[in-house]
Amino acid sequence: MKFNRPTAIFAAAVLLTTPLALAQDTKAKAAAPKAEKAAEPKAIYSQAHFDFMLKEAIKFGQQDTPQVRARITEELTHRELMMREAKKKGMDKDAGMKVQMDLAAQNVMLRAFVQDYMKAHPVSDDELKKDYEGIKAQLGDKEYKVRHILVEKEDEAKDIIAQLQKGEKFEKLAERSKDEGSKVKGGDLDWNSPANFVKPFSDAMVGLTKGKFTPLPVQSQFGWHVIQLDDVRAAKVPTFEEVKQNLQQQSQSKVLDKLIRELRAKAGIK
Repeated sequence: MKFNRPTAIFAAAVLLTTPLALAQDTKAKAAAPKAEKAAEPKAIYSQAHFDFMLKEAIKFGQQDTPQVRARITEELTHRELMMREAKKKGMDKDAGMKVQMDLAAQNVMLRAFVQDYMKAHPVSDDELKKDYEGIKAQLGDKEYKVRHILVEKEDEAKDIIAQLQKGEKFEKLAERSKDEGSKVKGGDLDWNSPANFVKPFSDAMVGLTKGKFTPLPVQSQFGWHVIQLDDVRAAKVPTFEEVKQNLQQQSQSKVLDKLIRELRAKAGIK
């Protein structure tokens, strides 16, 4: 989870300059009292807020410079001034506003809790590599370029197969498919691993010879398929490092899901 780095509410600042008066003569100039240094404006924001925003800025790669400090000071000052105006309008007393503020505070607390929990329950590289190998095995070592025609009834599928056997083009017959996504492409489903399809479909697909179609309709929960295998190639499996971050996110989600189930059980919530 990422925190947004502090950003200025206003981009412009006004620089005030005061012209010095010319002395009437050397004596008057010598006798003139020295100008007092202008007092620094009193901060109207919380020092804790300033320290937090500076820490966040540094965390996200900024340097602790006078310019960064000045920008944070300006933003916090503008925030406070506008908050005062909002409170004058009674916005902090609005019931809907209170709910939003409570939820915002809850989000901050939950982010901190999740980070703390994941730090105490890290997912090791060994676990991630085990997940990676499992996915590799599921995907298999081959990819298939396949077409299909999906119809409602088995008799329709049998009629399509009969026409294919007579020499009719698969792409033409695909116009009868109820799969709107592939029918406009001649039934083409592009390259896929068997794991991307439901089992009856993938079993029939891997049993085909290149250039052939299923001699019998294949039934799935979607209807009846006529499948044609256009080509086969070795699977292009990404390396562990390429997918490590995604695997980590998935594993962390599983850890949190387990925690939530435990908390629900403790609270007596089914």
